[in-house]
Amino acid sequence: MAGHSNYVPQSAPAKWLESRLPVISLVRGSFVDFPTPKNLNYWWTFGGILAVMLMAQILTGIVLAMHYTPSTLLAFDSVEHIMRDVNFGWMLRYLHANGASMFFIAVYIHIFRGLYYGSYKAPREISWILGVVIFLMMMGTAFMGYVLPWGQMSFWGATVITNLFSAIPIVGEAIRTWLWGGFAVDNPTLNRFFSLHYLLPFMILGVVILHVWAFHTTGNNNPTGVQPKSKKDTLPFHPYYTIKDLFAIVVFMILFSWFAFYAPNYMGHPDNYIEANPLVTPAHIVPEWYFLPFYAILRAVPDKLGGVLAMFGAIAVLFVLPWLDTSKVRSGSYRPLFKQFFWIFAINALALGYLGAMPAEGVYVVLSRICTIYYFAHFLIILPMLGFMEKPLPLPASISEAVLKGGSGTPAGAVSAPGTK
Repeated sequence: MAGHSNYVPQSAPAKWLESRLPVISLVRGSFVDFPTPKNLNYWWTFGGILAVMLMAQILTGIVLAMHYTPSTLLAFDSVEHIMRDVNFGWMLRYLHANGASMFFIAVYIHIFRGLYYGSYKAPREISWILGVVIFLMMMGTAFMGYVLPWGQMSFWGATVITNLFSAIPIVGEAIRTWLWGGFAVDNPTLNRFFSLHYLLPFMILGVVILHVWAFHTTGNNNPTGVQPKSKKDTLPFHPYYTIKDLFAIVVFMILFSWFAFYAPNYMGHPDNYIEANPLVTPAHIVPEWYFLPFYAILRAVPDKLGGVLAMFGAIAVLFVLPWLDTSKVRSGSYRPLFKQFFWIFAINALALGYLGAMPAEGVYVVLSRICTIYYFAHFLIILPMLGFMEKPLPLPASISEAVLKGGSGTPAGAVSAPGTK
């Protein structure tokens, strides 16, 4: 579907370029004339928001790298130099730091939208898997970026997380030593993390291009989960969805700007304004908020290797999700039982985030274990069983019918979902 365009060059330069490098028709086919389901709601605007946030992170990061010094003796002072002496350095730093949080807010909403509407199901498995790869790369980039200011939480967070690799049999010690560049978190570690933190966003951009290519090949999913059957079910991406995306981006930027200019340290940790000291351990070591659910899963398992496997398994299970969900109906709007379990799962994920910020003691550990068990049970037990037990609501005959009858409810004249009674 991507690249289909009715573009006909009019000017001589455009005709010359089109005959040699048809980039204009490619762009028009992907982002202007691309047929898009007519019923997409505002949950579908977060893809555009994420694209804007990625470019904002890359641009602010490039400028910040010009003034940052990746040295354990100078890193903390170079960040202060950026804040105090570089023209608009304070703004660049706050935009970059809060941009990471905004990026994760948008990506979590994007993921949960995909989970609810079944965007991981055939024929969109590759698009979903590439999205999980992007998420994994984002986590690595954000972790390394958090180390760069070389504050107390930066140093001790790096120490705790890199030590986890030593639990991996046979190769664990070698991986940890390579990450450290020696036998402790020190100057080589900071240099490695700075180099990788600068490189990974460009790799993310490359995978994002593949991600867009993948879903433009199969077409967008939509709230009904019904494939477009004719031109009546679709609209050109421009101007209908470019305007919708632009409005959502402006609203999101207002929220982003509020944090960056009025509460820039709200989502940070005060200990990171203290220079790293290997001889003083903070009372409570916690990662950034967007890692807290996985941190809770890590601490819920009493065994070190088991905790590491559970933490990485929480992400790995997303790769095989298209084959774990056995229902033939995509959209959660037509799955009454799935809808209930989805919201339980969402609450469970928020609970894991809260528990990850709490001390690993008493009732918090017990609750973390319960929530961790439910997290994996949702994917490995509940979703496979629902496909056989659940009786979905009838699907609309087409997207146009669902729109005319008022959205994703059960319209008159609907047809039964394939494979259901």
